[in-house]
Amino acid sequence: MGKEGKRVALLQSCMKKENLVNWVLFGVLAFIWGSSFILMKVSKEHLNGYQIGGLRIFSAGLVFLPFALFHLRKIERKKLPLVVLSGLLGNFFPAFLFAIAIEKKIDSALAGILNSLTPLFVIVIAIAFFKVRMARIKIMGVLVGFGGLLLLSLYKGGISTDNLSYALLILLATFLYGLNVNLVSFYLKGINPVHMATVSLAFVAVPAAVILWQQELFYIARYDAAAGWSIAAAALLGIVGSAIATVLFYMLIKRAGGLFASMVTYAIPIVAIFWGFLAHEDITAVQIGCLGIILVGVYLTNK
Repeated sequence: MGKEGKRVALLQSCMKKENLVNWVLFGVLAFIWGSSFILMKVSKEHLNGYQIGGLRIFSAGLVFLPFALFHLRKIERKKLPLVVLSGLLGNFFPAFLFAIAIEKKIDSALAGILNSLTPLFVIVIAIAFFKVRMARIKIMGVLVGFGGLLLLSLYKGGISTDNLSYALLILLATFLYGLNVNLVSFYLKGINPVHMATVSLAFVAVPAAVILWQQELFYIARYDAAAGWSIAAAALLGIVGSAIATVLFYMLIKRAGGLFASMVTYAIPIVAIFWGFLAHEDITAVQIGCLGIILVGVYLTNK
């Protein structure tokens, strides 16, 4: 093999390693967000949506505060407002919107379908506002994956329309996710993902603390012993589901692009089925087939 052949082989090897890292990040994110419903379920036993959302953001920002004080100096001053905006769009507002909708007992299947609209919003916003020309195979991947998720939801027993008005909250949250993915992709991609995550969450922790004070969470934490587990679950949701997950998500956007990163929402049902399997729930061939369709869609977006 000549020098040119060795160079090509080395390049291909590096690309395979990069792709593997992207899939590992994708899998870890899917597991974290797909498992969040367990903590959300425990949280809402004694807390309302505002308390869950506020504690989630506050705990994430509090954990990152020591790092944010150091990382703040490494972000250009003119980029700082956009970093804070990313924290609002990608974490602060969605945390409250989802928590309030789930508190009102919106159908979980409907919530999953609406959440999976994130990649579609990423595409629409990218084309409409950023004049991006999206490859057909990527659009096809998004549609194929969404089709698989829709089939899976319908097979599991259909979709309840109870408390349908609260579905608009999740729809708004997914739109904000799509907006944030494009914001990070086009304006903040040059910033270190760790710096961006720590600083953005530290800033949005301030209004979250105000909401917690207004919702009397600190009083509840001190005098209501029964709420202890719910408070711990919401705090853990913030540390893992917001703080750690945001770092990984920003890393994936930087490495693989915003569209592929947003496809994590398609993998959440796979994690839910995994937990069901551990709980000795039956898994049918139809469910496996639907999961296969979803994975094909995710694969196509990464082509």
